[in-house]
Amino acid sequence: MIKIKPALSLTDFKSISKLADIIWLEHYISIISLEQIEYMLIKYNSVQALEDQVNQGFLFFCITYNNIPVGYLGVKKEIDFLFLSKLYVLNDYRGKKIGKAAMQYVTELTNSFQLKKVILHVNKFNTSSILAYKKMGFIKTKEIVTDIGNGFIMDDYEMVKAIEN
Repeated sequence: MIKIKPALSLTDFKSISKLADIIWLEHYISIISLEQIEYMLIKYNSVQALEDQVNQGFLFFCITYNNIPVGYLGVKKEIDFLFLSKLYVLNDYRGKKIGKAAMQYVTELTNSFQLKKVILHVNKFNTSSILAYKKMGFIKTKEIVTDIGNGFIMDDYEMVKAIEN
């Protein structure tokens, strides 16, 4: 059974950070360098980074499958859209409809905020995730290159999904 609950405690943020360490090394090592992965884990997925993002308006959620922590999700309400910042699932749990359940949760959040679309950024070389997002109704709208410091960039597509309230 898939459960998604708000991440509110230090324990939740530690769990997310631990999952990030595993998932990012599993998934991104064929896409970006180990140095960039390590940098991005500290900059965006450490306990301190997650707490800082919460202070900037982000909401995080822990995803469990049969009571086992398997992933996490992060969103931020913007003026006219919900920004999906993070949606990550452990490799061994992919293909179990966890991503689909998470996107349904994101759709419900979008509706609760009375917004009409979800926007996300995905690495241009993350072909499996791009394909999954397309199957969920997202379309590529533009290319975005972001300087994230330390000599690294994020080379992404912006993808958008219209949500019917």
